[in-house]
Amino acid sequence: MSETYTNFKENGKKIIAVCRNYRGLTAAQGIPNPEKPILFMKPTSAYISEGQNIKIPVGCKLLYHEVELGIVIRKRCKKISPSEADDFIGGFLLALDMTAKDFHIEAKEKSRPWFLCKGFDTSCPVSNFVSKDQIPDYSDVGLWLKVDGVMKQDSSTSDMIFSIPKIISYVSEYFTLESGDVILTGTPAGSGPVYAGQSIECGIADIVSMKFSVVDTI
Repeated sequence: MSETYTNFKENGKKIIAVCRNYRGLTAAQGIPNPEKPILFMKPTSAYISEGQNIKIPVGCKLLYHEVELGIVIRKRCKKISPSEADDFIGGFLLALDMTAKDFHIEAKEKSRPWFLCKGFDTSCPVSNFVSKDQIPDYSDVGLWLKVDGVMKQDSSTSDMIFSIPKIISYVSEYFTLESGDVILTGTPAGSGPVYAGQSIECGIADIVSMKFSVVDTI
């Protein structure tokens, strides 16, 4: 396998994320399904791996967990169709889109960008690379998350509003995707707060799992 995309944390140039992409989530929030994918970005400096801690950003009083399936792009692409998208998937990863929810609420109320609430250091904990043959049917694979052993999120990618091929195609209309870039595909219902001293464990079905501790920024 090419080290360019399997070592996405070192070689990828960007993290593009989709929000409000699960029917259960929009139903729980009482909002309509979006007509097209809603995108934002995280810097690659947000990545952390198991053994590192999730650090609550300075001033944040409400940090939320969001478990997601990530797509690792295999090779450069631009303006591809959904039917072509599978050829550009190198593999997958398990990710947490940690969100400073109080910053997020303030940004939305004041029509400001989301970068601070989504892109702070340690806001993107990830697993190691997961090969395509480990997830042969990415259209229906489970995602789960526990906080201190209590299940908080438990769903499947079958609940997605926009399919993975549709997401890749849509993103490629606006951004040139390159080897090692990552697309986060949204979180299911059940996102909620975590606090210093708690631990988060999450997984893609029984294929891969990871665990992180939450700590205050020193």
